[in-house]
Amino acid sequence: MSKPVLALELGKLSKETPKATPHLLPCRIHHNGPVEPVQSFWAPKVGNDRSGTAYFRGRKLQGTAVKLPDGYRGVVAVTSAPEEQSPRLEEAEVIDLEAGMPQGSLTMQAEFDEMVVWNHESAVDASADPYLRAAEEWLALAEKV
Repeated sequence: MSKPVLALELGKLSKETPKATPHLLPCRIHHNGPVEPVQSFWAPKVGNDRSGTAYFRGRKLQGTAVKLPDGYRGVVAVTSAPEEQSPRLEEAEVIDLEAGMPQGSLTMQAEFDEMVVWNHESAVDASADPYLRAAEEWLALAEKV
């Protein structure tokens, strides 16, 4: 049997597994590393209805908390793939299919049971937001499998 391209290493599942709440922001941040203090960049205010308001780089954002369905859990993971990776599809002009895919693993850092999806100026519309639609479609597919 061949080695998987990407493996999820769950490590020790215990009560000490940190809980997290991922935030899906409507932007790209071209930084991969720590930022301290976070509060100077990101300090959302959550209301009683679990919606949130925040300002990021001067732009007002509205957040909506989305709970995962019963029986599912989310995992925050980091990759330990080799440094040499294939270029992104939009950046590459020629794709070498014979070069092989990089192999590596994902290591669980935290788990979550809800996430917050942010949108510019107004609350997220579940029927139009690509992340929420993808999650709903993925869950529907997973139920059938």
